[in-house]
Amino acid sequence: MPCVECRVLQISATPILWPLSSFISLISYTQFSHLAPALLDAMIFHTGMIFCFSVRRRARLHIIRFVNMIRHFECIRGLIAVILFALSLSAAESRPNILYIMSDDHAAHAISAYGSVINQTPNLDRIAKDGIRFDKCFCTNSICTPSRASIITGKYSHLNGVPIFNAFDGSQPTVQKHLQAAGYYTGMIGKWHLGSEPTGFDKWCVLPGQGDYHNPAFLDQTGRQLTKGYATDIITEKAIDFITNRPKDKPFFLMCHHKAPHRNWQPDAKHAHMYDDIDIPEPVTLRDTYGTRTDAAHEAAMTIARDLNRRDLKLVPPEELKGPERMKWLNGIPMELEIEVGGVKKKLVGDELLKWKYQKYIKDYLRCVASIDDNVGRLLDYLDKEGLSKNTVVIYTSDQGFFLGDHGWFDKRFIYEESIKMPFMVRWPGVAKPGSTQNAMALNVDFAPTFLDIAGQPVPADMQGRSLVPLIRGERPGDWRSSWYYRYYHDPGDHNTRQHLGVRTDTHKLIYYWQKDQWECFDLAKDPHELNNIYNDPTQTALIAQLKDELYRLKREVKDDDQFAKDQPRTGVEGPLATPAQRLAEIEKQDEERKKAVEKKKVETKK
Repeated sequence: MPCVECRVLQISATPILWPLSSFISLISYTQFSHLAPALLDAMIFHTGMIFCFSVRRRARLHIIRFVNMIRHFECIRGLIAVILFALSLSAAESRPNILYIMSDDHAAHAISAYGSVINQTPNLDRIAKDGIRFDKCFCTNSICTPSRASIITGKYSHLNGVPIFNAFDGSQPTVQKHLQAAGYYTGMIGKWHLGSEPTGFDKWCVLPGQGDYHNPAFLDQTGRQLTKGYATDIITEKAIDFITNRPKDKPFFLMCHHKAPHRNWQPDAKHAHMYDDIDIPEPVTLRDTYGTRTDAAHEAAMTIARDLNRRDLKLVPPEELKGPERMKWLNGIPMELEIEVGGVKKKLVGDELLKWKYQKYIKDYLRCVASIDDNVGRLLDYLDKEGLSKNTVVIYTSDQGFFLGDHGWFDKRFIYEESIKMPFMVRWPGVAKPGSTQNAMALNVDFAPTFLDIAGQPVPADMQGRSLVPLIRGERPGDWRSSWYYRYYHDPGDHNTRQHLGVRTDTHKLIYYWQKDQWECFDLAKDPHELNNIYNDPTQTALIAQLKDELYRLKREVKDDDQFAKDQPRTGVEGPLATPAQRLAEIEKQDEERKKAVEKKKVETKK
């Protein structure tokens, strides 16, 4: 006859215990009754805690009270130990894996799920079709290294210490460390670009600095290895190897970071001639004159017309040029060009040259994207084959957006839409409604809290982002943000982009170039391409005042005290790349391969 306390426990037990009760009651006394009370007590406590940390945090307090209560019931210690042990194993298996795939500089408007008019991405579209697509996901400082630091810390650049291309302090708390401590098997494969050794990962294998597209070197815990092949393929193979060889008793968290489609856009052999026979549509702002804009737009050195060099355009240098002279030629910017069309030579200048440069740039960019798409398909197929799809959250994004000829530019950095908008698609079976979209504003500082929430872990108070899990579920909290804060520091940097900060709301954007004391304001509803600066419009005085108030409110909220407004840290994230002689030899080899390909194509055309 059970004691009074046991009858109370039996009545209050959760339904999940009932199917196990008859079987476990038979074995609990025969298998566990001989154990010392102290050992049984330890089993109950520790298995209970394992189960506790496998569920969502709102349920933890009740479970902890439950475990502490049942430790005092002498007659059923063995029974409870077995039940909790079984539950802990089941819960550990049910915690979702997280596969986070991030490319470099992949603009959302080069993904067909986002309505691209210039390419198709059927495998990336699978994630959106089977999950949710975020239409307003933004980067808080639109360059590679700062964005990556914000993603793993959940903090703005001024608090994580990475405002420009400076080395990340790996001793600070990061999402991978929190997940590792919670029992996740953590991995980082591909482009790290944070200038310091990855920390918080059970396994890492990263490109030094930017890395190379072809035959890249990788760094891991054992040193440096050269790997033959194409970077996107190799990174995918290493990601699959990580999942295959993971400890099977742990959920995994894998950051799979691709180099592509970063400049200088070198496609693989499979896609080298994709788009050869078509013209890619030009963006409507390709010939933007920056009328009404401040000096910053005029001074930026990232135009397709004036800033793409011969290496970017894949032009082959004269055979007689060697060494430094050859490198100087490749880094030069052609303002006129002689090409051959149908056996007839033609000189290109002005708008004709702009059209030609745009086609060369965008086709190579999209060829690199095509390889990304193929390899995302490989990963999704692998998850299906291994039976991992149902319990793996798959996320695809980019470290920021990118100008695809928009405003006449390549690159990013500005707070303009094409630069700050990040693709963000999530497949989470049973949670994210297939084919759904989310219009609430998400930020890259939200990613770390989201990963933790997916894993059922608490979000540290010092993280500045918020979990996107409610939005993934299709629920928008009433207090969700209606505006957000941006700040860019790297001036003059690589493209002479002026320092600025700004605020974006659902309908407007206000930008302040603090070194120049110049302002821009755009009505995003009426002017989605951001061509008409309304800052000096006298009818907008009240609106401007409201936006300034919001800008400075957000600045205080995120604790931006102008830490890096005047002085920035020393740059240093490129890592131990190949020597100049090795790089030159590689360039010469690539040039030779291109020449052979051109000759081969000529022969095939004649046939």
